Amino acid sequence: MDLGSFGTTAISGTTALLTDQYELTMLTAALRSGTAERRAVFEVFARHLPAGRRYGVVAGTGRLLDAVEAFRFDADTLAFLRERDVVDEPTAEWLAEYRFTGDIRGYAEGDCYFPNSPILTVEGTFAEAVLLETVVLSILNHDCAIASAASRMAVAAGGRPMIEMGSRRTHEQAAVAAARAAYVSGFTTTSNLEAGRRYGVPTAGTAAHAFTLLHDSERHAFRAQLDSLGDGTTLLVDTYEVERAVRTAVELAGPALGAVRIDSGDLGMMARRVRAQLDGLGATGTRIMVTGDLDEYGIAALAAAPVDGYGVGTSLVTGSGAPTASLVYKIVARADGPGADAPMRPVAKRSTGKPSRGGRKSALRRLDGHGTACAEVVTTGEPQPGGRDRLLQIPLVTKGEVVGREPLSAARDRHTAALAELPATALQLSRGEPALPTEFVDGGPRH
Repeated sequence: MDLGSFGTTAISGTTALLTDQYELTMLTAALRSGTAERRAVFEVFARHLPAGRRYGVVAGTGRLLDAVEAFRFDADTLAFLRERDVVDEPTAEWLAEYRFTGDIRGYAEGDCYFPNSPILTVEGTFAEAVLLETVVLSILNHDCAIASAASRMAVAAGGRPMIEMGSRRTHEQAAVAAARAAYVSGFTTTSNLEAGRRYGVPTAGTAAHAFTLLHDSERHAFRAQLDSLGDGTTLLVDTYEVERAVRTAVELAGPALGAVRIDSGDLGMMARRVRAQLDGLGATGTRIMVTGDLDEYGIAALAAAPVDGYGVGTSLVTGSGAPTASLVYKIVARADGPGADAPMRPVAKRSTGKPSRGGRKSALRRLDGHGTACAEVVTTGEPQPGGRDRLLQIPLVTKGEVVGREPLSAARDRHTAALAELPATALQLSRGEPALPTEFVDGGPRH
């Protein structure tokens, strides 16, 4: 089976060192104190959304499941930890047998979230669960940030196709993850071939200005591209003078020319001029693609322009001003002693500005009679959904076995459905409060 069709791929090597040293020093101290085997519950949530944002998007779940499976301390990893005196010998021996054997539940990839939504719940011994903190947060904070920005851009595009093309503006591996997250949130294609190979994201791309400048004339460059890629290709028309380039493009390709791309200048004005010129030359079916430092606001400003598609780079891969989702991984319950029967108790931080709520939580999305979401309900008891409520957490890992893998297309479809049930205000780009209030319900002892 092609793993790419499931939005995942086997990780080569271990992910165990994608962590912070204090995870291992806490483990060492807990093993010495006898508390390492106490059961514990950790939750991932955002205390708030980026300023002015109305919803967030869950992304990276498939990548996270791969990382949990590959979280193993092999001989080379243990040798490094011993050489650096990061762990003592008893801890190294414990790590040599490490396997996460607990449970992970979470919001399904592509769904939306709000402040204090329990996006992920990790349950196991303290020793097992604490080690996953950094890798969980590094994946989810990045991918949720990119997917949230991508969703806003896709909404602004109003159904017009979008290509993700930000690889050269970020770390090479972040580029692959960003392409995946953007696809979840509605982007059509990516320029990143590794994202295509690894995750099955559709890829696209034609030529840059360098190709035109290589040739003795623009005409020669266009001819070479058309001979290679066919009349349906996209020709870049702003290397020199746009009007002349469009005329040359149609002369060479005829009305079958697939598209032209504009990468600079006043994109709205240029698109109108080019559309009129194309129509006048009989190329009424030739599409207009625009690129060049676009974000959701720039895309929205082009809504009335004759633009058929967008390419977005820098703004997308940097989260359009919010490069992290500001998610945290906090312990919310722990057992009084070792063993499966030890009673659990809620625990919470009281730090100024960084409080947490104790107790293992569940969540549901409350819908009104029209099927529109009206609240995010978070409860410490067993959820009691009404007839129109939707439970939000699903099993991802059960007793150490991954059970939550799915095709990337399922996450993409889920995001479309999740957006459709949000109130109309959620889709506004203007700054505002979260589209749904988060309501806390004390449902009794569910620790």
